[in-house]
Amino acid sequence: MDLILAVDTATYVASVALWTPYAVLAEETWASSANHTVELMPTIVRMLERQGLVPSQLTGLATTLGPGSFTGVRIGMALVKGLALALGIPMVAVPTLDVLAYGQSTRFMPVRAVLKAGRGRFCWADYRWQRGSWQQRGEVALGRPADMVRDVQERTLFCGELDEPEVSLIREQLGPAAVIASPAAGLRRASYLAEIAFRRLQRQQADDLTVTPIYLTPASSSNAAG
Repeated sequence: MDLILAVDTATYVASVALWTPYAVLAEETWASSANHTVELMPTIVRMLERQGLVPSQLTGLATTLGPGSFTGVRIGMALVKGLALALGIPMVAVPTLDVLAYGQSTRFMPVRAVLKAGRGRFCWADYRWQRGSWQQRGEVALGRPADMVRDVQERTLFCGELDEPEVSLIREQLGPAAVIASPAAGLRRASYLAEIAFRRLQRQQADDLTVTPIYLTPASSSNAAG
């Protein structure tokens, strides 16, 4: 049986899932107050024990690649790389914004996936539904909330890490052109990450253990790939 452990610690939202092609066996998503290091491994151990599983039964691993917080991305990637090496199983690293876009059900409008980037900044990328999946269009951007809405030309679904001030600004600036995903629909779930990884593993597209995270800076955001 294919059994994937997916780990996402890219931002203050952390998520872990045990996934098979037929069922999500377990999933936990929570807001972490910079405690990923102490929270992550106990969560995984508890999840495996609850299902009566051991790490050697895992057949694949998935982690978010970034963008995200410097420490958060490193914690998830380091743990998954360590498990991949110890267990001798493949891993897949998925851009964080791809996981957000994957969970959106609309197929008839563009999606702008958004993450908090710290110090009042956000990063985002645009997606369109093409050939049966969400495809990133353009580059990942980094800026203030006002920058996030400045170039929107058509009705767009915003999803992700948006609090009340950002939602109010988007609606005020764009009016009916803005559609805001609900908190549940905008949640980054590790089960989505696992499904993306599984599809890549079926195509023999595992990542090497030397894969490096995506980090954004004002100077690099114009050419950072998602």
